[in-house]
Amino acid sequence: MKKTELYIKSTNNENNLHTIVWEPEGDIEAIVQISHGMIEYIDRYDRFAKFLNSKGILVVGNDHLGHGLTAKDDNELGYFNTNYKSKTVVDDLYEVTKYIKSRFGEEIPYFVLGHSMGSFLIRRYIMTYGEEVDGAVIVGTGSQPELVLKGGKAVLKILKAFKGDGYRSKFVEKMAFGTYNKKFKPVETPNDWISRDKDIVNKYVNDKYCTFLFTLNGYETLFDVLEFIQKPQNKVKIPKDLPLLFISGDMDPVGNYGKSVEQIYKDYKASGIQDIDIKLYKDGRHEILNELNYEDVYNDIYNWLKERIENIQKVF
Repeated sequence: MKKTELYIKSTNNENNLHTIVWEPEGDIEAIVQISHGMIEYIDRYDRFAKFLNSKGILVVGNDHLGHGLTAKDDNELGYFNTNYKSKTVVDDLYEVTKYIKSRFGEEIPYFVLGHSMGSFLIRRYIMTYGEEVDGAVIVGTGSQPELVLKGGKAVLKILKAFKGDGYRSKFVEKMAFGTYNKKFKPVETPNDWISRDKDIVNKYVNDKYCTFLFTLNGYETLFDVLEFIQKPQNKVKIPKDLPLLFISGDMDPVGNYGKSVEQIYKDYKASGIQDIDIKLYKDGRHEILNELNYEDVYNDIYNWLKERIENIQKVF
Protein backbone atom coordinates (compact mmCIF):
# COMPACT_ATOMS: atom_id res chain seq x y z
CA MET A 1 0.00 0.00 0.00
CA LYS A 2 0.96 3.62 -0.48
CA LYS A 3 0.04 6.37 1.96
CA THR A 4 0.08 9.94 0.67
CA GLU A 5 -0.66 13.21 2.46
CA LEU A 6 -1.82 16.25 0.49
CA TYR A 7 -3.83 19.44 0.85
CA ILE A 8 -7.06 20.40 -0.93
CA LYS A 9 -8.46 23.93 -0.81
CA SER A 10 -11.45 24.31 1.51
CA THR A 11 -14.61 25.87 0.13
CA ASN A 12 -14.17 28.59 2.78
CA ASN A 13 -11.22 29.80 0.63
CA GLU A 14 -9.09 30.20 3.76
CA ASN A 15 -8.02 26.76 4.92
CA ASN A 16 -6.33 23.85 3.18
CA LEU A 17 -7.83 20.46 3.98
CA HIS A 18 -5.22 18.03 5.24
CA THR A 19 -6.05 14.87 3.31
CA ILE A 20 -4.67 11.33 3.39
CA VAL A 21 -4.96 8.80 0.57
CA TRP A 22 -4.29 5.12 1.28
CA GLU A 23 -3.76 3.30 -2.04
CA PRO A 24 -3.85 -0.51 -2.29
CA GLU A 25 -1.44 -2.53 -4.37
CA GLY A 26 -2.82 -3.67 -7.70
CA ASP A 27 -6.24 -2.84 -9.12
CA ILE A 28 -8.59 -0.60 -7.15
CA GLU A 29 -11.88 -2.45 -6.53
CA ALA A 30 -13.63 0.49 -4.84
CA ILE A 31 -13.05 3.74 -2.99
CA VAL A 32 -14.16 4.58 0.55
CA GLN A 33 -14.12 8.19 1.73
CA ILE A 34 -14.11 8.62 5.52
CA SER A 35 -15.63 11.53 7.44
CA HIS A 36 -14.10 11.52 10.93
CA GLY A 37 -15.80 12.48 14.17
CA MET A 38 -15.75 15.45 16.50
CA ILE A 39 -12.45 16.28 18.24
CA GLU A 40 -10.32 13.74 16.35
CA TYR A 41 -8.62 13.48 12.93
CA ILE A 42 -8.38 11.30 9.87
CA ASP A 43 -5.08 9.51 10.64
CA ARG A 44 -6.81 7.74 13.56
CA TYR A 45 -8.39 5.57 10.85
CA ASP A 46 -5.03 4.24 9.64
CA ARG A 47 -5.58 0.65 10.85
CA PHE A 48 -9.02 0.47 9.23
CA ALA A 49 -7.71 2.04 6.01
CA LYS A 50 -4.90 -0.50 5.77
CA PHE A 51 -7.39 -3.33 6.29
CA LEU A 52 -9.50 -2.05 3.38
CA ASN A 53 -6.32 -1.64 1.31
CA SER A 54 -5.63 -5.35 1.83
CA LYS A 55 -8.97 -5.98 0.11
CA GLY A 56 -8.17 -3.76 -2.87
CA ILE A 57 -10.09 -0.73 -1.64
CA LEU A 58 -8.61 2.76 -1.78
CA VAL A 59 -9.33 4.95 1.25
CA VAL A 60 -9.33 8.73 1.49
CA GLY A 61 -10.27 11.23 4.16
CA ASN A 62 -9.58 14.77 5.29
CA ASP A 63 -9.30 16.56 8.61
CA HIS A 64 -12.41 18.74 8.87
CA LEU A 65 -12.12 22.46 9.46
CA GLY A 66 -11.07 23.05 13.06
CA HIS A 67 -9.48 19.61 13.34
CA GLY A 68 -6.06 17.99 12.99
CA LEU A 69 -3.67 19.51 10.49
CA THR A 70 -6.41 21.42 8.64
CA ALA A 71 -6.45 23.84 11.58
CA LYS A 72 -3.80 26.50 10.96
CA ASP A 73 -2.73 26.41 14.61
CA ASP A 74 -3.89 25.18 18.01
CA ASN A 75 -6.09 28.26 18.47
CA GLU A 76 -8.17 27.15 15.46
CA LEU A 77 -8.86 23.66 16.86
CA GLY A 78 -12.59 23.33 17.46
CA TYR A 79 -13.39 26.42 15.37
CA PHE A 80 -14.93 25.86 11.94
CA ASN A 81 -14.26 29.38 10.68
CA THR A 82 -17.30 29.57 8.41
CA ASN A 83 -20.54 31.51 8.15
CA TYR A 84 -22.26 28.58 6.46
CA LYS A 85 -21.82 26.12 9.31
CA SER A 86 -22.16 22.46 8.33
CA LYS A 87 -22.86 23.21 4.66
CA THR A 88 -19.22 24.27 4.24
CA VAL A 89 -17.90 21.12 5.94
CA VAL A 90 -20.08 18.92 3.72
CA ASP A 91 -19.08 20.87 0.61
CA ASP A 92 -15.46 20.26 1.64
CA LEU A 93 -16.15 16.53 1.71
CA TYR A 94 -17.49 16.82 -1.82
CA GLU A 95 -14.34 18.67 -2.91
CA VAL A 96 -12.38 15.61 -1.78
CA THR A 97 -14.81 13.34 -3.67
CA LYS A 98 -14.32 15.34 -6.87
CA TYR A 99 -10.52 15.31 -6.49
CA ILE A 100 -10.36 11.55 -5.97
CA LYS A 101 -12.74 10.79 -8.84
CA SER A 102 -10.75 13.02 -11.19
CA ARG A 103 -7.52 11.30 -10.17
CA PHE A 104 -8.58 7.66 -10.07
CA GLY A 105 -11.62 7.55 -12.37
CA GLU A 106 -15.37 8.06 -12.26
CA GLU A 107 -16.09 4.40 -12.99
CA ILE A 108 -14.75 2.99 -9.69
CA PRO A 109 -17.49 2.22 -7.13
CA TYR A 110 -17.44 5.03 -4.56
CA PHE A 111 -18.66 4.80 -0.96
CA VAL A 112 -18.70 7.22 1.95
CA LEU A 113 -18.37 6.36 5.64
CA GLY A 114 -18.90 8.70 8.57
CA HIS A 115 -18.36 8.22 12.28
CA SER A 116 -20.14 10.17 15.05
CA MET A 117 -20.21 13.87 14.04
CA GLY A 118 -18.80 12.61 10.76
CA SER A 119 -21.89 10.41 10.41
CA PHE A 120 -24.10 13.49 10.78
CA LEU A 121 -22.08 15.17 8.05
CA ILE A 122 -22.36 12.10 5.81
CA ARG A 123 -26.12 12.02 6.35
CA ARG A 124 -26.21 15.64 5.13
CA TYR A 125 -23.81 14.71 2.31
CA ILE A 126 -26.12 12.00 0.95
CA MET A 127 -29.07 14.41 1.20
CA THR A 128 -27.09 16.80 -1.02
CA TYR A 129 -24.70 14.71 -3.11
CA GLY A 130 -26.26 11.26 -2.80
CA GLU A 131 -26.36 10.74 -6.56
CA GLU A 132 -22.54 10.99 -6.65
CA VAL A 133 -21.86 7.88 -4.55
CA ASP A 134 -22.75 4.18 -4.56
CA GLY A 135 -23.43 3.64 -0.87
CA ALA A 136 -22.92 4.98 2.66
CA VAL A 137 -21.86 3.43 5.96
CA ILE A 138 -23.21 5.36 8.96
CA VAL A 139 -21.15 4.60 12.08
CA GLY A 140 -21.89 5.63 15.68
CA THR A 141 -24.67 8.00 14.72
CA GLY A 142 -27.49 9.48 16.79
CA SER A 143 -30.07 12.22 17.05
CA GLN A 144 -31.31 14.94 19.39
CA PRO A 145 -34.88 16.02 20.19
CA GLU A 146 -35.87 19.33 18.61
CA LEU A 147 -36.40 20.93 22.03
CA VAL A 148 -32.89 19.95 23.13
CA LEU A 149 -31.40 21.49 19.97
CA LYS A 150 -33.40 24.69 20.44
CA GLY A 151 -32.34 24.90 24.09
CA GLY A 152 -28.70 24.30 23.18
CA LYS A 153 -28.80 26.96 20.48
CA ALA A 154 -30.33 29.43 22.94
CA VAL A 155 -27.50 28.80 25.43
CA LEU A 156 -24.91 29.27 22.68
CA LYS A 157 -26.53 32.52 21.55
CA ILE A 158 -26.38 33.99 25.06
CA LEU A 159 -22.77 32.91 25.65
CA LYS A 160 -21.74 34.11 22.21
CA ALA A 161 -23.19 37.58 22.89
CA PHE A 162 -20.91 37.96 25.92
CA LYS A 163 -17.88 35.86 24.97
CA GLY A 164 -17.75 35.64 21.13
CA ASP A 165 -17.99 32.54 18.96
CA GLY A 166 -14.40 31.50 19.62
CA TYR A 167 -15.07 31.03 23.34
CA ARG A 168 -14.47 27.57 24.82
CA SER A 169 -17.02 26.71 27.50
CA LYS A 170 -16.57 23.87 29.99
CA PHE A 171 -20.25 24.31 30.83
CA VAL A 172 -21.27 23.56 27.23
CA GLU A 173 -18.86 20.61 27.12
CA LYS A 174 -20.48 19.19 30.25
CA MET A 175 -23.92 19.82 28.77
CA ALA A 176 -22.91 17.87 25.66
CA PHE A 177 -20.87 15.00 27.13
CA GLY A 178 -21.42 15.06 30.89
CA THR A 179 -23.60 11.94 31.05
CA TYR A 180 -21.67 9.77 28.58
CA ASN A 181 -19.61 7.91 31.21
CA LYS A 182 -22.67 7.31 33.41
CA LYS A 183 -23.15 3.62 32.55
CA PHE A 184 -19.46 2.73 32.67
CA LYS A 185 -18.31 2.36 36.27
CA PRO A 186 -15.70 2.33 37.61
CA VAL A 187 -14.06 4.63 35.07
CA GLU A 188 -10.42 5.62 34.76
CA THR A 189 -10.75 8.60 32.38
CA PRO A 190 -13.48 11.03 31.25
CA ASN A 191 -13.45 9.18 27.90
CA ASP A 192 -14.00 5.55 28.90
CA TRP A 193 -17.28 5.71 26.96
CA ILE A 194 -15.45 5.66 23.61
CA SER A 195 -14.09 2.09 23.84
CA ARG A 196 -13.48 -0.90 26.10
CA ASP A 197 -9.92 -0.97 24.72
CA LYS A 198 -7.84 0.82 27.36
CA ASP A 199 -4.94 1.38 24.96
CA ILE A 200 -7.24 3.26 22.58
CA VAL A 201 -8.64 5.38 25.42
CA ASN A 202 -5.19 6.17 26.81
CA LYS A 203 -3.90 7.24 23.40
CA TYR A 204 -6.98 9.41 22.98
CA VAL A 205 -6.65 11.22 26.31
CA ASN A 206 -2.96 11.91 25.65
CA ASP A 207 -3.46 13.28 22.14
CA LYS A 208 -3.74 17.07 21.82
CA TYR A 209 -5.86 16.65 18.69
CA CYS A 210 -8.44 14.67 20.73
CA THR A 211 -8.57 16.68 23.94
CA PHE A 212 -9.19 20.33 23.02
CA LEU A 213 -12.40 22.13 23.96
CA PHE A 214 -14.81 22.88 21.12
CA THR A 215 -15.59 26.55 20.58
CA LEU A 216 -19.13 27.96 20.58
CA ASN A 217 -18.77 28.16 16.79
CA GLY A 218 -17.96 24.44 16.79
CA TYR A 219 -21.10 23.58 18.72
CA GLU A 220 -23.16 25.85 16.48
CA THR A 221 -21.91 23.85 13.49
CA LEU A 222 -22.70 20.56 15.25
CA PHE A 223 -26.24 21.69 16.11
CA ASP A 224 -26.67 23.04 12.57
CA VAL A 225 -25.96 19.67 10.94
CA LEU A 226 -28.25 17.86 13.40
CA GLU A 227 -31.03 20.33 12.72
CA PHE A 228 -30.59 19.91 8.95
CA ILE A 229 -30.57 16.11 8.83
CA GLN A 230 -33.55 15.75 11.16
CA LYS A 231 -35.88 17.88 9.02
CA PRO A 232 -38.38 15.64 7.15
CA GLN A 233 -38.00 17.70 3.96
CA ASN A 234 -34.27 16.89 3.91
CA LYS A 235 -34.55 13.19 4.78
CA VAL A 236 -36.55 12.55 1.60
CA LYS A 237 -33.67 13.91 -0.51
CA ILE A 238 -31.63 10.74 0.00
CA PRO A 239 -31.79 8.70 -3.24
CA LYS A 240 -34.09 5.73 -2.68
CA ASP A 241 -31.70 3.36 -4.45
CA LEU A 242 -28.65 4.36 -2.37
CA PRO A 243 -27.49 1.41 -0.21
CA LEU A 244 -27.09 2.30 3.48
CA LEU A 245 -25.51 0.43 6.39
CA PHE A 246 -25.95 1.58 10.00
CA ILE A 247 -23.52 0.17 12.55
CA SER A 248 -23.08 1.03 16.21
CA GLY A 249 -22.34 -0.40 19.62
CA ASP A 250 -25.39 -1.14 21.74
CA MET A 251 -23.61 0.65 24.60
CA ASP A 252 -22.87 3.81 22.61
CA PRO A 253 -24.32 6.83 24.47
CA VAL A 254 -24.29 8.96 21.27
CA GLY A 255 -26.88 6.60 19.77
CA ASN A 256 -28.80 6.33 23.06
CA TYR A 257 -27.50 2.79 23.48
CA GLY A 258 -28.79 1.70 20.09
CA LYS A 259 -32.30 3.14 20.43
CA SER A 260 -31.67 6.27 18.31
CA VAL A 261 -29.82 4.25 15.67
CA GLU A 262 -32.72 1.83 15.36
CA GLN A 263 -35.19 4.72 15.08
CA ILE A 264 -33.17 6.45 12.34
CA TYR A 265 -32.92 3.13 10.49
CA LYS A 266 -36.70 2.67 10.71
CA ASP A 267 -37.33 6.25 9.57
CA TYR A 268 -35.06 5.87 6.55
CA LYS A 269 -36.54 2.50 5.67
CA ALA A 270 -40.06 3.94 5.93
CA SER A 271 -39.02 6.78 3.61
CA GLY A 272 -38.48 4.24 0.84
CA ILE A 273 -34.74 3.43 0.98
CA GLN A 274 -34.59 0.11 -0.85
CA ASP A 275 -31.29 -1.37 0.41
CA ILE A 276 -30.75 -0.62 4.08
CA ASP A 277 -29.13 -2.68 6.85
CA ILE A 278 -28.37 -2.25 10.53
CA LYS A 279 -25.96 -4.00 12.90
CA LEU A 280 -25.63 -3.29 16.63
CA TYR A 281 -22.65 -4.86 18.41
CA LYS A 282 -23.21 -6.20 21.90
CA ASP A 283 -21.35 -4.20 24.58
CA GLY A 284 -19.71 -2.02 21.92
CA ARG A 285 -19.11 1.58 22.94
CA HIS A 286 -18.85 4.68 20.78
CA GLU A 287 -15.78 4.03 18.61
CA ILE A 288 -16.89 0.70 17.21
CA LEU A 289 -13.99 0.77 14.73
CA ASN A 290 -11.65 0.91 17.74
CA GLU A 291 -13.41 -1.65 19.92
CA LEU A 292 -12.05 -4.94 21.23
CA ASN A 293 -13.91 -6.78 18.45
CA TYR A 294 -12.77 -4.37 15.71
CA GLU A 295 -11.79 -7.23 13.38
CA ASP A 296 -15.40 -8.47 13.31
CA VAL A 297 -16.60 -4.94 12.58
CA TYR A 298 -14.05 -4.48 9.78
CA ASN A 299 -15.06 -7.76 8.16
CA ASP A 300 -18.77 -6.97 8.40
CA ILE A 301 -18.22 -3.61 6.70
CA TYR A 302 -16.05 -5.20 4.01
CA ASN A 303 -18.57 -7.97 3.32
CA TRP A 304 -21.35 -5.38 2.95
CA LEU A 305 -19.19 -3.31 0.60
CA LYS A 306 -18.15 -6.39 -1.40
CA GLU A 307 -21.78 -7.36 -2.04
CA ARG A 308 -22.62 -3.85 -3.31
CA ILE A 309 -19.45 -3.73 -5.43
CA GLU A 310 -20.43 -7.05 -7.03
CA ASN A 311 -23.94 -5.73 -7.70
CA ILE A 312 -22.46 -2.68 -9.48
CA GLN A 313 -20.16 -4.91 -11.55
CA LYS A 314 -23.13 -7.05 -12.62
CA VAL A 315 -24.87 -3.96 -13.97
CA PHE A 316 -21.86 -3.15 -16.14
